[in-house]
Amino acid sequence: MIDYIKGAVADLTPAAVTIECNGIGYQMHISLNTFAAINDKTETRLYVYESIREDAHLLFGFAEKHERELFLHLISVSGVGPGTARMILSSLSSRELESVIASGDAAQLQSVKGIGGKTAQRIIVDLKDKIRFSDESGPVSSPMKEGLTATGQAAVSALVMLGFVQTASQKVIAKIIREDPTLPVEGLIKEALKRL
Repeated sequence: MIDYIKGAVADLTPAAVTIECNGIGYQMHISLNTFAAINDKTETRLYVYESIREDAHLLFGFAEKHERELFLHLISVSGVGPGTARMILSSLSSRELESVIASGDAAQLQSVKGIGGKTAQRIIVDLKDKIRFSDESGPVSSPMKEGLTATGQAAVSALVMLGFVQTASQKVIAKIIREDPTLPVEGLIKEALKRL
């Protein structure tokens, strides 16, 4: 099993990153929290989870070991796959997710796309005793340097990569930008995830 990959950031979007290591580019799916943590870096080290299926071999990357631990806990719950776990970790920070599970806040979990009432309750019941509160502060997001158009386009492409319809994503992002033009791309996506 691959524990981590360290190398140059060859390509980065809010939903995926390619890290070049010894002449090989490894593409990894990432959460918005990891995107925010590595956004301004030229080199990084990401902790890896390998998803090996009959039809695909996927890598998921995490800036923090703790985020990977939470991801592993989430996919251990029946009905929660890697894509859904990444969506949860893009909508909530690691600390927010721990707090939601510890307090039994099913409504907050249901605000994430693809999480219904039964799945939210299952996550809370299955993980309440496994989750430990971390003292680590989550990654701090920094505003993007691009103009609003580029920021909006990056947010829309990330939403499309996460499985949302492009036209609906464009409408929601345009509305959010009108309401708050200063939001960075990860802020736009987090807000859009609540509205789509």
